[in-house]
Amino acid sequence: MPAFPALSTRLATAATLVVIGLSAGGCVLDGAGIRDAAKSAGFGPKEVAAPDFVEKSRRGGGDFLPVGESAPPRETRAKSAAGVKALEAELDASRQRNEAKGRDAAKVGGAVKPPAPPKMPPALPPTE
Repeated sequence: MPAFPALSTRLATAATLVVIGLSAGGCVLDGAGIRDAAKSAGFGPKEVAAPDFVEKSRRGGGDFLPVGESAPPRETRAKSAAGVKALEAELDASRQRNEAKGRDAAKVGGAVKPPAPPKMPPALPPTE
């Protein structure tokens, strides 16, 4: 006879429920089968329709591509070698302008003297 018969009965019941739940779920242990059964029995959350402002703000045609299907070709083409060279030249010119502005700002900042530290008033003599 077990020392705690009520506890052993509860453990046996819990183990039986776990075995039944796992066997009802099949090989997949994510609980989708049990969740779907609970939803169909009315225990799941109620479906709520989206408010009007949400429906109006959604873009149409937001479908995703099916698995295994390639995306449509892009409308823009890659730059040619001449286009890449022109872009590099434009970026180099922009970098040089920014560096010149930085040098000018450093010169102006170096010419400005920092303010003198504040002067402290003399300390008052202690009062007794």
